[in-house]
Amino acid sequence: MEKLRKIVAVAIALVMLLIVAGCADSRTINGKTYEPYGLLNQDNLKEPCIRYEPVWGNILWGAVLFETVIAPIYFFGFSILEPVGEKQGCSPSQ
Repeated sequence: MEKLRKIVAVAIALVMLLIVAGCADSRTINGKTYEPYGLLNQDNLKEPCIRYEPVWGNILWGAVLFETVIAPIYFFGFSILEPVGEKQGCSPSQ
């Protein structure tokens, strides 16, 4: 019985971690707000002088919920990379 309680506690902790792990946020850099983007909207939102990093929580959620079809389309299509800062040596005119 004690072993089962530990297993349930670990499972609950993992579920709670997954719930808070998937969030891509907008970021304001030099007075302009940049949005996260994915595979479907990168032509509209990706800025060449902004550095982006993957949102591992969204990647995980998209993989875990792949059978739902809608969740991976959202996560991979619109919210997989988020802005983190400017690229070094890049100016907006490039």
